Amino acid sequence: MNISIFGLGYVGCVGVGCLAELGHNVIGVDINESKVNLINQGKATIIEKDIDEIIRKNRIEGRIRATLDVKDAVDNSDVAIICVGTPNDDNGHLNMKHIEDVTRQIAESIKDKNSFFTIAIRSTVMPGTNEKVSKIIETVSGRKNNIDFGVVSNPEFLREGSAVKDFFDPPYTVLASSSKKALEQMKAVYEKIDAEFIITDIGTAELIKLVNNSFHALKVAFGNEIGRICKNLGIDVFSVMDLFTRDTMLNISPYYFKPGFAYGGSCLPKDLKALNTIAHDKYVRTPILSSVEISNKYHIDFAYDLIVKKGKKKIGFVGISFKPGTDDLRYSPVLELVERLLGKGYEISIYDENINLSSLLGKNKEFLFSKLPHINKILQISPHVFVENSELFIISHNIEKIKRLLFKRKDVHIIELNRVFETNMKENCEGISW
Repeated sequence: MNISIFGLGYVGCVGVGCLAELGHNVIGVDINESKVNLINQGKATIIEKDIDEIIRKNRIEGRIRATLDVKDAVDNSDVAIICVGTPNDDNGHLNMKHIEDVTRQIAESIKDKNSFFTIAIRSTVMPGTNEKVSKIIETVSGRKNNIDFGVVSNPEFLREGSAVKDFFDPPYTVLASSSKKALEQMKAVYEKIDAEFIITDIGTAELIKLVNNSFHALKVAFGNEIGRICKNLGIDVFSVMDLFTRDTMLNISPYYFKPGFAYGGSCLPKDLKALNTIAHDKYVRTPILSSVEISNKYHIDFAYDLIVKKGKKKIGFVGISFKPGTDDLRYSPVLELVERLLGKGYEISIYDENINLSSLLGKNKEFLFSKLPHINKILQISPHVFVENSELFIISHNIEKIKRLLFKRKDVHIIELNRVFETNMKENCEGISW
């Protein structure tokens, strides 16, 4: 099948590569010329396990190309998948501007299209978006919904760091539309993926991602609160949480329950805020959901106080992206720690092997430089220089070369934000919750 994907960020880039790997011909579309050029060079626009090789292979084999031209993409595809960003606005709602802009561009391009066209919404959206998109397309194109085109809600369930695996092995594939023909086309898109198709109502399909990510955020905050209690009582939190997560019948799943640092990234904070805003708009009181963000901020404050109490001025951060194996810095809680400490006059150095300043793009790059405009002065390339120049290390990512160097130094203190060293393997080392 011929497919166009609008937006070449995390979801879009993974979609381009993985759908091509399934045998489809895929056209990536973006307003950012750098991203388009990367895809056409056979390179991924993101740092993500396995996606570089998939993009490279399928570009060579002719199943992938990218363009700035919306009409070119629509004319040469049967299905358009919208993967553009939906950040929070100032009030907490998801900002639908990019969705609406790309919808109008697609609508302009299908005015003269003779065949039925399917538009799938893969982005995380506010409830009611499917209907709004349908009306925009009808108004702009003059075409009729469910006759000339169909709109499908198709939420994604990808975790950064394991997005390729999650694409090919999802918990289920959710589809919702008022068009049976559009649903059948989307089934054909994913027919080679061994996962249950769940055809549901549009409202459920639009809300499920917000519900899922809000619950994941809750699990992170819950695990971290247990960790702080256990630390205070001198109880092994990993023993407690291991026992807790063995109950897969009632406690659902072990994912996200491991104590560590605060949650961050482009999904959990955004979607939790959006769900809270929806509840607020409907005058529904949701004290637990409202408290998750507060708990997460307390956890960042706790880490900051723990660092300050060590009385060290030269601090090295091992990893600053919000999650190991990615270069995504958006709403990274580690980045917030760095920013606060720099503001208090601490000498900070950073080592993160996934952060290459010359290859950062778009919102990710903007976010980093808005928080740390002088990042080039504190980001270290040499692991030896990095380890030699600090007296307290804050570890977020498990980087073996740094661990080996730290083992050789006896005069340093270490605080683990996520567990890297096994118990009693390193003196002067403690965890944020253990």
